[in-house]
Amino acid sequence: MGSPARACLRMLGYLALTIPLLPVQAVAVMLRLPLARGLPVTYHRLVCRILGIRVRTRGRLAEARPMLVVANHTSYLDIEVLGALLPASFIAKAEIAGWPFFGWLAKLQRSVFIERRSSKTREHKDEIEKRLLEGDVLILFPEGTSDDGNRLLPFRSALFSVAERRIEGRPLVVQPVSLAYTRLDGMPMGRSFRPFFAWYGDMALASHLWRMLGMGVLTAEVIFHDPVTIDGFAGRKAMAEHCWRIVSEGVATLLVGRPQRHLPAAGAEGGASGLAAPAGAAM
Repeated sequence: MGSPARACLRMLGYLALTIPLLPVQAVAVMLRLPLARGLPVTYHRLVCRILGIRVRTRGRLAEARPMLVVANHTSYLDIEVLGALLPASFIAKAEIAGWPFFGWLAKLQRSVFIERRSSKTREHKDEIEKRLLEGDVLILFPEGTSDDGNRLLPFRSALFSVAERRIEGRPLVVQPVSLAYTRLDGMPMGRSFRPFFAWYGDMALASHLWRMLGMGVLTAEVIFHDPVTIDGFAGRKAMAEHCWRIVSEGVATLLVGRPQRHLPAAGAEGGASGLAAPAGAAM
């Protein structure tokens, strides 16, 4: 399914945009120029146009800086959509740093790479705190992996430890965000079509990417929910449960027009392992 000619044209357009900008962003990051934060937003917006992704938003992005954004994770396309909406970096699993091409793009987005070994926990916390002290916005996918786009996996409360940090005496602002892919060529997209865009499980990246590139115009919808801080909860587990509930109800609203209360309980530490995997073109 999909058009090979469309896939080829989109791939050529993507490379024609990306390759010339790589050295520009590399210099901006090396010299710590303001461009290093602003250029990725423009880049992701252009990528969305090239890939035929229309982004619709509801709610408002909080103005607080620094800030942690927590969102559900369905596809490598999440990076393009969220990256087009706000100047931010992603918290990603360490393996991505070593990926050919996409790992380099993630580094140029100034992603924070996290290993799962407990011996590295202190280093990760120090790096995250450093970025927050610089006033950055960090995006976390607390499911720990991508899902099929029809449901949310539990949010891992351990990943909310960053929300317990106080920046210059103030609690860190956390904004929940819901993201769903809802229409294909203007028509509502049902369960059978979502795997063409959702990347999860043991799906091969190359074949999935090529098939996705050949599809039609995709509509992605995003809801910015009310921001919260750890001061409003008994602890990070309670915050994780709240964010899961808000994000899951938002996704259900986008997909079927109403929240679904029968989803499984949040906050479980089981389920998928690992940290967020922004596997797409993060620059």
